[in-house]
Amino acid sequence: MCPADGGDTIARPVMRVSASAPTIDEQGLLLELVGLTPLMERTSGHSSIAIGLVDGPVAGDHPGFGDTVRELAPSDRPSGCAVRSSFACMHGTIVAGILSAKRGSAAPAICPDCTLLVRPIFSESTTHAAAPAATPEQLAAAIVELADAGVRLINVSAALVEVPNVKAERALRAALDHAAARGVLVVAAAGNVPSMGTSVITQHPSVVPVLACDRRGRPLPDSNLAHSIAMRGRLAPGVDVISLSADGRAVRCGGTSVAAPFVTGALALVWSEFPKASAACVRRAVARAAPMRRLTVVPPLLDAWAIYRAMP
Repeated sequence: MCPADGGDTIARPVMRVSASAPTIDEQGLLLELVGLTPLMERTSGHSSIAIGLVDGPVAGDHPGFGDTVRELAPSDRPSGCAVRSSFACMHGTIVAGILSAKRGSAAPAICPDCTLLVRPIFSESTTHAAAPAATPEQLAAAIVELADAGVRLINVSAALVEVPNVKAERALRAALDHAAARGVLVVAAAGNVPSMGTSVITQHPSVVPVLACDRRGRPLPDSNLAHSIAMRGRLAPGVDVISLSADGRAVRCGGTSVAAPFVTGALALVWSEFPKASAACVRRAVARAAPMRRLTVVPPLLDAWAIYRAMP
């Protein structure tokens, strides 16, 4: 994640990317680590379960995607990626690949039959090497629009670079309150800054914060830790994750940006099996699937199969 250039509060993607050839065994081990293998064998999701993706635009015409990826585009920009080499397009496509790529592709492809509704907030005007940014107000507006569009889950693979001012904090809290009132679960990357503390996003009671872990389920050294993150959050794979790239290559990526969609995808699969369940019911299953650890700042490892079995 790139540092802020000035004093304004901004949200940036939280991902590290490098070119890599896909290794299916590696990918399978990551899915097994977090209990996704048996759940993915049972279901690929259902179109009635819509996921909102707050990110960059997605190269939806990539052959690795099916027909379940759609865009809730602002009126002032065209749909899809205008600049495929941009960081925003690359970031959005990678995260979308983890969720919605076709099974058998290079990406994890957790829930390809769920509907993915993309709401871009990152601009493609920056160069490939420069991470794009969005304001808290832009992030808040995207959350509200997706909640009003009827999604069940919202994936936010972005983190606030600085502490928001009062106005920005109020806008984000109101947006998250609105999503909760609509029965929407928000899954958010906790950030790749090694510090103690939370943001207005990760401390919200309706949000599931996500930290990145290594292949053995241990939090990465640059994790952002806090008691509230440990109580409501989960650890998910954040190293050597292989996904789709807008230019057609497979890329190896890491960070909380790629960890968050593992949790989002797992919950989407669970919800697909229990489509009449409420958000509160799914949240309780998440809590029951891991032992309560009150005196820690590290959340438990995601166990998707345990969440499924904890549903009533």
